[in-house]
Amino acid sequence: MAEINLVEAVNLALAHELARDPSVVLLGEDIGVNGGVFRATVGLQARFGPERVIDTPLAEASIAGVAVGMAVAGLRPVAEIQFTGFIYPTLDQIINHAGRIRHRTRGRLACPLVLRSPAGAGIHAPEHHSESPEALFAHVPGVRMVIPSSPARAYGLLLAAIRDPDPVVFFEPTRLYRLYRQAVEDNGEALPLDVCFVVREGGDVTLVSWGAMLQDTLAAADALARDGVSAEVIDVATLKPLDLPTILESVAKTGRCVIVHEAARTSGFGAEIAAGLAEQGLTSLLAPVQRVTGYDVVVPLPRLEPQYLPSVARIVAAARKALEYA
Repeated sequence: MAEINLVEAVNLALAHELARDPSVVLLGEDIGVNGGVFRATVGLQARFGPERVIDTPLAEASIAGVAVGMAVAGLRPVAEIQFTGFIYPTLDQIINHAGRIRHRTRGRLACPLVLRSPAGAGIHAPEHHSESPEALFAHVPGVRMVIPSSPARAYGLLLAAIRDPDPVVFFEPTRLYRLYRQAVEDNGEALPLDVCFVVREGGDVTLVSWGAMLQDTLAAADALARDGVSAEVIDVATLKPLDLPTILESVAKTGRCVIVHEAARTSGFGAEIAAGLAEQGLTSLLAPVQRVTGYDVVVPLPRLEPQYLPSVARIVAAARKALEYA
């Protein structure tokens, strides 16, 4: 079993589905000849041909529109947007068409497309290359929002996203692309969508996160453990639809919850989780839900990125604040 990084896991999953299903088509800017900005699609055009791995013009709205048309016509397009800062022109197609096709046609048509994009800060890139707008897409009816946190998660969740009969927005944490390697078997086994994963069990406080921030959250759990605090860590993975029951079950055990994400605080997806806990888990809570997030500012240039991103110290401090309540 090979040890690969997250970007290689994405490439492995794409290659597997291209080989398995002739209806799968990739499209995006520079994904063919150049293999993508981060080399997520390297070698795929040479292997499967330019009709299956298609270089497009620099036109994100058109990429999304063509993908919708392909999906409605019976293909399974996987469209890449080079950076999430350039994803906003796709909103019209995703909101008004991809998310509505099944409803609009009373189930006669489906839209099985995947919109992939590297997301998040921490790679010393300009502001448009460092954003985390997952809450925008999680708000759209009819669209799944998925963010993997490891190479194995990226492989299994991307397989599931491509096979799903409805549109999936799939953010790949750029900071994790080459951060570490993990054993991943190319066995074609998809991971379940719409499920939170408990990656570490504990009894004192629940830490909830997703994407790149899961690494910092796990590091915070390690720091807390050195002081005798047992933290349970949950990887949300699929933000929409949210598997709230798994989070409620954990909070019923620990009584405390800290939600961690790098997107801006106001209307971030952590607020939706906190609202769910208030509505359905209030009697389990021994302390107010804590949120550790990015700030309500544009992602700063590299020198200030560490001050913007939630740190292990901030996560630990939030957990300690929750633990102050008897």
